[in-house]
Amino acid sequence: MSYLEYVVGAYAVFFAYLAWDFFAPRRRLARTRRDIALRARREAARAQKETPA
Repeated sequence: MSYLEYVVGAYAVFFAYLAWDFFAPRRRLARTRRDIALRARREAARAQKETPA
């Protein structure tokens, strides 16, 4: 492997890791927010069902 291929490969790995490091926490936060919203809806529906109208 020539020096240029090594440098290009190193930069490619670096930018792939940088992208992963940027998007992974946002994806996890979005999933957590969705789970919280779904749990709140379930609890609201359960509370509405339990109280007599």
